[in-house]
Amino acid sequence: MADYLTQDIRNIALMGHGSEGKTTLAESMLFAAGNIDRQGRVEDGSTTTDYDAEETKRGISISAAVAPVEWKKTKINLVDVPGYFDFIGEAIGPLHVVNTVGIVVSSVGGISVGADKAWHAAEKNGRARMFIINQMDRENADYDKVLHELRETYGGSVVPLIVPIGSAANFKGVVNLLENKAFEGAGKALKEVPVPSELADTMEQYIQEVTEAAAEADDDLLEKFFEQGELSHEDILIGFRKGMRTGKIVPVVAVSALTGVGVAKLLDMAVDYLNSPVGTQMEGINPKTDEAVVRKCDNADPFSAYVFKTVADPFVGKLSLIKVVSGSLTPATNLYNANQEKNEKSGGLFMMRGKKQTSVQVLNAGDIGALSKLNFTETGDTLCDPGQPVKYQGIDFPEPSFSKAVYAAKQGEEDKVFTGLARLHEEDPSITVSKNTETTETILSGQGELHLDVVRSKLATKFGATAALEDPKVPYRETIRKTVSAQGRHKKQSGGHGQFGDVWIEFSPIGDTNIEFEFVDNVVGGVVPRNFIPSVEKGLRENIVRGVLAGYPMVGLRARLYDGSYHAVDSSEMAFKTAARIAYRKGCQDASPVLLEPIMSVKVLVPDEYMGDIMGDINKRRGRIMGMDQVEGQQQVSAEVPQSEMFKYATDLRSMTQARGSFTMAFERYEEVPADVAKKVIESAKREEEEED
Repeated sequence: MADYLTQDIRNIALMGHGSEGKTTLAESMLFAAGNIDRQGRVEDGSTTTDYDAEETKRGISISAAVAPVEWKKTKINLVDVPGYFDFIGEAIGPLHVVNTVGIVVSSVGGISVGADKAWHAAEKNGRARMFIINQMDRENADYDKVLHELRETYGGSVVPLIVPIGSAANFKGVVNLLENKAFEGAGKALKEVPVPSELADTMEQYIQEVTEAAAEADDDLLEKFFEQGELSHEDILIGFRKGMRTGKIVPVVAVSALTGVGVAKLLDMAVDYLNSPVGTQMEGINPKTDEAVVRKCDNADPFSAYVFKTVADPFVGKLSLIKVVSGSLTPATNLYNANQEKNEKSGGLFMMRGKKQTSVQVLNAGDIGALSKLNFTETGDTLCDPGQPVKYQGIDFPEPSFSKAVYAAKQGEEDKVFTGLARLHEEDPSITVSKNTETTETILSGQGELHLDVVRSKLATKFGATAALEDPKVPYRETIRKTVSAQGRHKKQSGGHGQFGDVWIEFSPIGDTNIEFEFVDNVVGGVVPRNFIPSVEKGLRENIVRGVLAGYPMVGLRARLYDGSYHAVDSSEMAFKTAARIAYRKGCQDASPVLLEPIMSVKVLVPDEYMGDIMGDINKRRGRIMGMDQVEGQQQVSAEVPQSEMFKYATDLRSMTQARGSFTMAFERYEEVPADVAKKVIESAKREEEEED
């Protein structure tokens, strides 16, 4: 592959809803450019960017993949981003390194949730946008209807650029408005034809819209347009390119990824009109001084690169996908990881096209490639010149919203499972693995049920480790509601020294379940010798980890030792520990013990039209609505809901809101469990205990 200079590079992310043809479009662009010999199909598992075993099995994109297209002496780095919301974490890294987001929408369905989310994500990250109306070959395809919907939703910045000739089975070509030229066919059959007469009126209207948009992108051009009533072709191109850079122009193009019609002109447009990395810059800090640093996308600036994705392969090793932010990178370049503050040594410098690695000798500023076998580097890290260090802002991955307890399905495979999970976390930081100290379970968390199922499958296929996923245990607690006194008397004689300990303890509720246990020494007159009192406290602390109802930890408990007796020969620390245990069991059983459950503070962000469904669903989950606020043009519902009712909420919320809703959840406090629910929990705990015995 040739070495491409910064001005000859285009970095584009293909984003949008699932199943609207992003992967097929990337494949069609590669085929049109002659970078692959035949166009693969998603259904056959033969596409360039869906190469993972899970992707070919399921027929969907799971990971972001890079596929450079070489077209007319320009390198177009395509990043194919998954459209399914369980894999939203895969979009975060690419948004840090591309200049343009191509939002793929269906010519039949129009704007989808995924397209809308892609628009807002690109806008938030300051990326240029374009709409690609795909599937123009489908029955009921309607370019004008979708264009109107896009303009109604996103405003006058949306302008047509490549319009279709015909639709559905008659979709045979496209017209480029900026060139005022028409083309029919695809691939080698592509040929220029006269602009169809039936499109004359439409073309005139569209060209006027493009001219006005170009004028509005530049103050000088706008003044010229007002004075003369028109702009030259060169002026329109200047305004169009500037409008693309600033986001004031969002072009719309028509293609059929399946038949290839319009794809060559889309590639032409990318080369001629889309932003190159020239003139861009990235802000960071010097990690040694914390001073602000700005690096320009220029070979003359010191080398720096941003790691936007990691690929973990048990056979190939770790691959770090990077964008060269400034300077140039060769296999001999000294690498310093500013985040880990360590020097790195790479196993090789590559260009990635799907899973295919091609060694390269240089990557210039703005280009995308990969480094192999970096020891310390993680996604979001900055690599730079050790003599002129810089650290860029890391990647904020979305908080997990769906969790399962993970176990090794086969005894003895625990190490394989958890080592594999650690490697998969390197590849996908939007999954987390944590240990719940209360339930002793290992919790695997991600963006949804499908996400965790894919992780489980990858463990098996990549690392040969079989994992089982189950609903996590709820960390219930127990407490008491009234004050009681109980005697704990332990006496045992078996020849020689016996065992004797006798205590009277008053058990009472503290009233604050955040305080686990409080021990009060009220012994007078030496009825319990001073050296045995710590043993009583220790005996109680060891036993409150198992409550009297269902074996959950006891909290909010005050124990006041006020009386007892001892034997000069037979009393011992162990005897008084045992006596304390007996008093604890007797006393707490008589003190109206109750079960407590964790209550979560939940904030749900949804469009107005889903408010009724959300509030009704929260009530069904035994939740309480605490308030509502307007946030970012949506409604935020604040509620308190028992944790036991929230395990599948991510899936249910997505279903209720067509994936437009999101939520966050944090522990709030413990509350008493309703009697009917408590009865079921206690019965379940006793059954589990019997099965273990």
